[in-house]
Amino acid sequence: MPAHATLMKVTERIAARSRASRGAYLDRVARAADEGPRRAHLSCGNQAHAYAAMGADKASLAEGRAANIGIVTAYNDMLSAHQPYETYPARIRAAARAAGGTAQVAGGVPAMCDGVTQGQPGMELSLFSRDVIALATGVALSHNTFDAALYLGICDKIVPGLVIAAATFGHLPGIFVPAGPMPSGIPNDEKAKVRQQFASGEVGRDKLMEAEMASYHGPGTCTFYGTANTNQMLMEFMGLHLPGASFVNPNTPLRDALTDEAVRQAISITALGNDYRPVAQILDEKAIANGIVGLMATGGSTNLVIHLPAMARAAGILLDIEDFNDLSEVVPLMAKVYPNGLADVNHFHAAGGLAYMIGELLDAGLLHEDVKTIRGDGLSLYAQEPKLKDGRLTYEDGPRESLNDKILRPANDPFQPTGGLKELRGNLGRAVMKVSAVKPEHRVVEAKARIFHDQSEVKAAFQAGEFTEDTVVVVRFQGPAANGMPELHSLTPILAVLLDRGLKVALVTDGRMSGASGKVPAAIHVSPEGAKGGAIARLQDGDRVRVDAEAGTLEVLETEFETRAPVVADLSANGYGMGREMFALFRENCGLASEGAGVAV
Repeated sequence: MPAHATLMKVTERIAARSRASRGAYLDRVARAADEGPRRAHLSCGNQAHAYAAMGADKASLAEGRAANIGIVTAYNDMLSAHQPYETYPARIRAAARAAGGTAQVAGGVPAMCDGVTQGQPGMELSLFSRDVIALATGVALSHNTFDAALYLGICDKIVPGLVIAAATFGHLPGIFVPAGPMPSGIPNDEKAKVRQQFASGEVGRDKLMEAEMASYHGPGTCTFYGTANTNQMLMEFMGLHLPGASFVNPNTPLRDALTDEAVRQAISITALGNDYRPVAQILDEKAIANGIVGLMATGGSTNLVIHLPAMARAAGILLDIEDFNDLSEVVPLMAKVYPNGLADVNHFHAAGGLAYMIGELLDAGLLHEDVKTIRGDGLSLYAQEPKLKDGRLTYEDGPRESLNDKILRPANDPFQPTGGLKELRGNLGRAVMKVSAVKPEHRVVEAKARIFHDQSEVKAAFQAGEFTEDTVVVVRFQGPAANGMPELHSLTPILAVLLDRGLKVALVTDGRMSGASGKVPAAIHVSPEGAKGGAIARLQDGDRVRVDAEAGTLEVLETEFETRAPVVADLSANGYGMGREMFALFRENCGLASEGAGVAV
């Protein structure tokens, strides 16, 4: 089917906006590619250092005729999603030898768990960890002895940081290798209910701990559809995963077979062969547009509205919030996965998953088919799904019908006709809202504002019983320049309690919410942020504020608002403790949230 007019318009607008920066980027990549693999140009001493610990692979590396894969790993065993990566290097090296190549761990990158730091001082390092990951990957690949790279990462900032680096080293082919979600635990709605009961004092910490441990219970990605699993979806929609790789559980035969196949595929697409597919060719304007479509169709994480512009910028592509908004207007919401529904990603995958969605969206003209991927030409390759037959990996056509229409619906009969995100504009600036989890009757809130400068202040006001009327809760000075833009997900349970009590309530913040943010309407990423003199710094307690996700507006209804001087907050406390001292340079030099809040790009 021909591409939808809006998809074409947005993609052409992105290309026009990016013409100069994308052209300069491609010129740099072409020069790097022309130099070819560098091992032959290294001195004997350089090479001896690089191969000293490689045992039986030394001869192949020294000869330089076999492809050498650089492994960049985010392994640690504190993140359940990344714990399976412990055994991947040995498996990858064995698969590379079997395919006539070699592989080395080029470097490790940090990987923090937002579930651990949620509501804690360490969360203020979370967003900037993305740029640290990109920089660390750059250090790993700077040894310049690799023909391709395998990127081992899954969670919130890890994949975006790795993509930024993969784009920067765009002359290298690169494949992203996931580890899969943990098996399903207790239902996510049951976990959320216990959290709300704890917030309102109905149950004790013992019951809360019991529920949390039953939900997060083993190796693999958390099973709700937050940022980590949205990342996995993006890597398929953008052609950087193997088809069907995202949601296969860890430590299963199919998972192992997909990892082995990623190695073979990486070797086959280096410049040493006949099918050179560098990241720069794959990560283009059409791939980015496809990623946005996937974000909308699945009701994915709002964090990607920050991460996608940063990833794209590393490839010379300039995104704007309007690109997300315009595609959201025409892309149907096809999935209901928690927090947008009761299912988890395992249920989604069993219902047909990404292969079904991609096939449907291609048929509807809402995805670009004519793209390069790590698997080959054409996104229709991703409407296939992997199978193990007699111990061998094969691909078959994916399902053409949903196997559970309460979780996954066709594009012509979706859960709602528009996507999961909405841009809000007004005299408070620009913001976004994840509307896919917000009931229509909660999408418009007009009420007096309560102003807070810290999420702990909101919790204290809640515990004191101060929220007794419709309220727009404003939490400001939470942007990247103020304190690193921590997620404010710990506010979700108490705001949900207010909603359940029958109050109209909305959140307005220059900070972030978790990728699992749910039913409370939240205008987030308000830009410019308060620390940079944004309009949110002019708000006062009692101001009438209208948050309207239907009309896409974010307005203060006070006549003298425009003439007020902004509040200048004392942010000195944000600079110390839990490593925050070392991130002052990041806070001082980051971009606007609407442009990706980047430091490395």
